[in-house]
Amino acid sequence: MDIHQLKLFLAVMESSSMTSAAEKVHLSPGAVSLQLHNLADELHTELFVRSGKRLIPTPAASRLGEHAKDLVKRMEQIQQEFENELSKDVRPFHFATGVTTLIYQLGRPLRQLRKQYPNAQIRVTVGVTEEIVAGLHDRRFDLGLISLPVCEENLTMLPLFEEELLVLRPSAKSVGGSHVALMKAPELARAPFLLYPKRSNMRQVIDKFFQDINVIPRVVMEAADTEAIKSLVEAGFGYSILPEHALRKRNRFFQTFRVEGHRLSRTLALAMARTDYPRKLTRSIAESLQKLLLE
Repeated sequence: MDIHQLKLFLAVMESSSMTSAAEKVHLSPGAVSLQLHNLADELHTELFVRSGKRLIPTPAASRLGEHAKDLVKRMEQIQQEFENELSKDVRPFHFATGVTTLIYQLGRPLRQLRKQYPNAQIRVTVGVTEEIVAGLHDRRFDLGLISLPVCEENLTMLPLFEEELLVLRPSAKSVGGSHVALMKAPELARAPFLLYPKRSNMRQVIDKFFQDINVIPRVVMEAADTEAIKSLVEAGFGYSILPEHALRKRNRFFQTFRVEGHRLSRTLALAMARTDYPRKLTRSIAESLQKLLLE
């Protein structure tokens, strides 16, 4: 017994005629009759008796009809839950991103996405790149906005843009505007630094930068949150290196610098799991988000 047989059975129950039921399911009356005969044999019961040209359901058929309707309805619900057409996909869509990017760059794009995909249940998770990549691999996330470099094995990438990282130095006076000054690499040699945790993707980018300028940073504190680091710098605890988009506050108690002759940046990208069963909604949202972020 399979769902196809049950659908044919219900078609005959609703039509009371083999011919009209066969027309409804686009099969020959003989094919429908054979399937009903096989179903009756498997259940060891009589399902219909003939009265002239009409088929009269037996009490057993009436009982089977109740079960069949429930099973077909449940099967349709399961198929809908895993539907892969954009207009019919109602499954929750899980998007993951870093907090800094969410705060400073994703406000308008996410508003636009919700208008463009009104039926999609878009759910946002905030995390660091390492957690997002792990979530993509085990399918907890459909799409992630991450900082490169990462191991791209089993991931599909849509490149976005480079974001400059700037050196922060505490200031006793409030600093306005967005002026970025130049400093020489040796000026950083003895400065106390507040940096991202050693295991983080951002810290790897920053440590590589220090290697390139031949400076061993004196790290006095670590924090995973960009806003927390920024506040600690403003409080005078030390220098740091943070993404340029997080530093656009008009008045702040720090100065921003580039190291002369050494540009520091990170590359952002959208990532999704490489799979034999790609979700059309994932690709569509990724391409829309890429376009919105590059405008």
